[in-house]
Amino acid sequence: MNRMISLGLACLAASAGSAQKFKADWKSLSKHEAAPEWLKDAKLGIYFHWGVYAVPAFGNEWYPCKMHHADDPIYAHHVETYGDPAQFGYHDFVPRFTGEHFDPEEWADLFQKAGARYAGPVAEHHDGYAMWASKITPWNAKDTGPHRDILGELFQALEKRNIKTIATFHHARNLQRYRDTWQDEMEKPGKAFNDSHYAYKPGWPTASEDPKLRLLYGNMPEEEWCRDIWLGKLKEVIDNYHPDIIWFDSWLDRIPETCREQFAAYYLNAAEAWGREVAIVRKQDDLPLDFTINDHEKSREPEALPELWMTDDTISTGSWCYTKDLKIKPLYKVLHALIDTASKNGVLLLNISPMADGTIPQDQRDVLLQLGRWLEANGEAIYGTRPWIVAAEGPTAEPKGGFSDHGKFLTLQYTAKDIRYTASKDGKTVYAMLLGVPEEGEVVMTAFKKAKVLRPKSVTLLDGGPVKWKTTGKGLVVALPPIAIPAEVAVLPLKIQL
Repeated sequence: MNRMISLGLACLAASAGSAQKFKADWKSLSKHEAAPEWLKDAKLGIYFHWGVYAVPAFGNEWYPCKMHHADDPIYAHHVETYGDPAQFGYHDFVPRFTGEHFDPEEWADLFQKAGARYAGPVAEHHDGYAMWASKITPWNAKDTGPHRDILGELFQALEKRNIKTIATFHHARNLQRYRDTWQDEMEKPGKAFNDSHYAYKPGWPTASEDPKLRLLYGNMPEEEWCRDIWLGKLKEVIDNYHPDIIWFDSWLDRIPETCREQFAAYYLNAAEAWGREVAIVRKQDDLPLDFTINDHEKSREPEALPELWMTDDTISTGSWCYTKDLKIKPLYKVLHALIDTASKNGVLLLNISPMADGTIPQDQRDVLLQLGRWLEANGEAIYGTRPWIVAAEGPTAEPKGGFSDHGKFLTLQYTAKDIRYTASKDGKTVYAMLLGVPEEGEVVMTAFKKAKVLRPKSVTLLDGGPVKWKTTGKGLVVALPPIAIPAEVAVLPLKIQL
């Protein structure tokens, strides 16, 4: 029997039955409405890359992968600091992942103060370590490391504050896919073991036949792993924690199609039983777009889309996880990304990077609290809005290449001539946000000419302050009074009643 067919049948065998609303096939699943109204309104979520990879605090969250690649600086660091991977494996970091300062109530308070409307952890990264109380794997945060149910405790704290929950899964890459071809892979510098997180090499823990180590390093037959690990972990989180969003990283295309169908049916049928509107978010083309939401990593859309989309971006300029040299973006960079995303029918999932002991560094906290203060004063222009007829104008354009251009997004510098628009759901109010500190004088908004708005009813600052304005053949012309806008904010929002 064809191997992929065999794997698919194994997943189908785990089906909860056929009497439910959604069957495990794309046609049936396409009946699910991809984007719930609450997510369209939410605009901002927070998640965090926090796991065993925060212990070495070096390089980035791909440390467990790169520590096995002799041509990578992380490998050299690991050998110098901890020893050869054959003697000191990734699993040896687990006892050092203590998390003693993790406080779910305080974290949930911080996320709420930051203005997040949904939040949650990286439930499992590529490394095979579960951040919940798992019965499927001993490598989980309840039985090892912090000895806390990180996901469960945080979800409980978030739900008390009416913040929706998200669990992100990156574990499609965890399977050892090169057990029979590892020698060939070792000859591919820079591209070795590309579809598996851990390099397979006899004598290393990654190739161990120890039953416990196999569960961390994904060293097992593919059919067993797909059924019991990839799908099993998803079902465990769905059954025990009821997340409002399940989000997937790349490499989902390496999972048999029937397994992906089975997951989606299981989750959506569970949500029907809970009476909840939920969302599935994915990257690339790993799931059909008709019932899921597309995510752009560290990048955004150049124009507004008719369907809701998401971008996951991080509060730092580099690694997703905490490292000792992590540099944090200024507030205006985060604000500009949020505003540009909202104007184009997107929502932002902002990542933060806690330390291994559960401390959220103060520089990250400061930006989150500043963001929350801005949203408290100006959230009317963000929350619950929809794209206007014209989403954006100005000289600074977003790259079209998605993640391949993510470095360009990092260096974008907007000015007061770059304007992003949102609108109330009824279309009677338009919000214009200038992405820079304007000088005194006139600002010409050509979007109003394009939208054929001949004369608005009123134009004010968002806080109600008066401005002088007129309409001309060029569009809406606003004469700005002297306004003190802190450089770290670099946004001036206006409110236009139509």
